[in-house]
Amino acid sequence: MTQPGAKQEAAGPNPAMLASLAKAQRVNQPEVMTGAQAIVRSLEELGTDVVFGIPGGAVLPLYDPIYHSTKLRHVLARHEQGAGHAATGYAQATGKVGVCIATSGPGATNLVTPLADANLDSVPLVAITGQVGANLLGTDAFQEADIRGITLPVTKHNFMVTDPNQIPAAMAEAFHLASTGRPGAVLVDVPKNVQEARCEFSWPPVIDLPGYRPVTTPHPKQIDEAVNLITQARQPVLYVGGGVIKADASAELIEFAELTSIPVVTTLMALGGFPASHPQFLGMPGMHGTVPAVGALQESDLIIAVGARFDDRVTGHVASFAPNAQVIHADIDPAEIGKIREVAVPIVGDAREVLRALIDAYRDKGVPAPETTHWWKFINNLRTRFPRGYEPQSDGKLSPQFVIETLSQTVGPDAIYCAGVGQHQMWSAQFVDFEHPRTWLNSGGLGTMGYAVPAAMGAKAGRPDKEVWAIDGDGCFQMTNQELVTCAVEGFPVKIALINNGNLGMVRQWQTLFYEGRYSNTRLGHDTGYLPDFVRLAEAMGCVGLRVTKEEDVIPAIKQAQAINDRPVVIDFVVGEDAQVWPMVAAGKSNSEIQYALGLSPEFDVEAPVSPAEMEQQR
Repeated sequence: MTQPGAKQEAAGPNPAMLASLAKAQRVNQPEVMTGAQAIVRSLEELGTDVVFGIPGGAVLPLYDPIYHSTKLRHVLARHEQGAGHAATGYAQATGKVGVCIATSGPGATNLVTPLADANLDSVPLVAITGQVGANLLGTDAFQEADIRGITLPVTKHNFMVTDPNQIPAAMAEAFHLASTGRPGAVLVDVPKNVQEARCEFSWPPVIDLPGYRPVTTPHPKQIDEAVNLITQARQPVLYVGGGVIKADASAELIEFAELTSIPVVTTLMALGGFPASHPQFLGMPGMHGTVPAVGALQESDLIIAVGARFDDRVTGHVASFAPNAQVIHADIDPAEIGKIREVAVPIVGDAREVLRALIDAYRDKGVPAPETTHWWKFINNLRTRFPRGYEPQSDGKLSPQFVIETLSQTVGPDAIYCAGVGQHQMWSAQFVDFEHPRTWLNSGGLGTMGYAVPAAMGAKAGRPDKEVWAIDGDGCFQMTNQELVTCAVEGFPVKIALINNGNLGMVRQWQTLFYEGRYSNTRLGHDTGYLPDFVRLAEAMGCVGLRVTKEEDVIPAIKQAQAINDRPVVIDFVVGEDAQVWPMVAAGKSNSEIQYALGLSPEFDVEAPVSPAEMEQQR
């Protein structure tokens, strides 16, 4: 889908991510070293400062030069899945490539979930895995697994290095692929004998990736067509996805939105890309989106999608999604354009360059902003009628929404917030007010339970200056909480706000709504008391454990956690089990059937727009 005349990025490295390739002083005389040493040197030259991993037999040669490195900090995770999610959290918080290491066989297969997670959410991740010796490949040797074949569907690219002399080029190419175009996960598999073999190392290597030329600069013709459509629109919406954050395009998004007075909705992965306090921000669209965001998309006549992929959690029933809207779709990945929704104007390009081109076109041509007076009247009416809110718990326990809203108000928008997956994730998206990009980390596409704690660890490793909070559910927390030991040992004082309702909350909500309250295997242990006792568990892992059961204790506990910076803190917020996430669009239903609360479905009705001629007569 490359457009004629579009500028293509050269196959060389991304300046932002691989600046070291451009700056590096070429070694006049190649140095002789092992393949393992070449991997470490390559990581150092590529600007890597932190790697997450666990050693094992097939990567022992690699761990020896890691021991001697003065530039790489290795964080010893307690599970390879934790190492992978930590590398993802590091990448999301910093914008740099995250790196994780695992041995062959089960070590490598434990990375499958983090690789799939990072790839679906377009996170730049490089995984280095050890492999059995080349002479043993295909023999079902001890801890042999075809990790390339296993991860082929869930990585942007993967390859095995069979010649130690190719290691520098392989590592540089892996970083380049992971961080350019649509970012993603890349796996580099290195047999043990290749790590042990001698090679000649020189830097920088020549990157040779024929056919890989991501289009970054949009074609002027498509920009002109987009401007014409926007000018004619009367009910436009900017539908913004995570690509805006990946492209560091938040400033351009704000500028373009203010220039055109178009309302903005941001997907789950784009929260923070547009300030929550901005008057043009409508919130998150989709299954658990705000009524104004959902209503604006449904009633729009033009959707300007930037860095978004029309995910099913946003569109609901696709055929009934925004039925009267034309679509301008801008994305770095041409495969996403038109995949779900027919597009009037396709724009292939980097989100920042696309927005900059639209801004320049408006300013250079003196194009007027679209007339949206009646449109904003409709939207503001929805805002008034359907504000953010929640009901108190019938059992008198804490409302989880109150806990998360209070956390946001107490900690503020400069902290980094991570979430697991489930009800607490949606409440966090709804009740934390995000003002800045890269302050909201979560597993969007894959929906990985257990993501939050290791991702928070990675975020703290990459941004030690930031206060980092993981908002986790008791179900998610029990999957990966062992990484709190890593945090305690490594000196990462993350804070955990544990939303403990004693259940797999989102599954229970669906059982309440669609299975007549048959709670099959969703209760986690409240009937037998605190099992596990999260306070004592936290203390056993070298953390501070606190428990809160009353509203008046919420703020003091948060402030106590903020004051502790020599170890992690876990706050066990015991909340009601019957709390549900509203608004909600049931799976497979039209977004027009959104329920603001149980039994309460808004009706969207935009007044007929006033024509320019009628407006002139009224004046």
